[in-house]
Amino acid sequence: MKRLFTYSPFLVVALMCFACNNGQVNAVKEAKDSNARAMDSSAVSGSPTKVVSVSVSKDDAKFVVDAAAGGMEEIQLGQMAQQKAMAQDVKAFGAMMERDHSKAGDRLKDIAKEKNVTLPHTIAPDMQKMADDLQKRNGKDFDRAYMSMMVDDHKKDIKEFEKEAKNGADADIRAFADSSLHMLKKHLDSAEICNKRLK
Repeated sequence: MKRLFTYSPFLVVALMCFACNNGQVNAVKEAKDSNARAMDSSAVSGSPTKVVSVSVSKDDAKFVVDAAAGGMEEIQLGQMAQQKAMAQDVKAFGAMMERDHSKAGDRLKDIAKEKNVTLPHTIAPDMQKMADDLQKRNGKDFDRAYMSMMVDDHKKDIKEFEKEAKNGADADIRAFADSSLHMLKKHLDSAEICNKRLK
């Protein structure tokens, strides 16, 4: 009992340092690190720790983690747009983001579970910073910033999904990427139309 009391101040300091890390845990990095450890431990025969091995390549696991984080970001921003947007078509676009990316996220969770891929539970700090910056905007300023972001995000996402659909090693993840492209291209078309109307 005395020994526990002696070490407890160190535990308190360690917890405070962890909590003071701007309150931000990089769940995306943690998920990638967890998957990398699972891959490394499965390569070492007779590893003393029991880790369920990830049954996909490092690149496929990275794609799944990034796609999950990106989908969560689209849902979060879509919900924000439904609350804050001034233009009705921007609100409707936000609702479409929430609906479509929620469905895609559920499909991705099923694939990740089957492949033993750890997913992030929150978006990355850089994504959260963009969301926080957007939250500070109002009215037409919010609408323009959100739709501009959606155009840029979907252009980037389409490139990543096309790359995975073409080069992915795992057939299920390749199929997910390929089937998601129609949705992402539809989103980009809608985002570009909304964006032009706001100028």
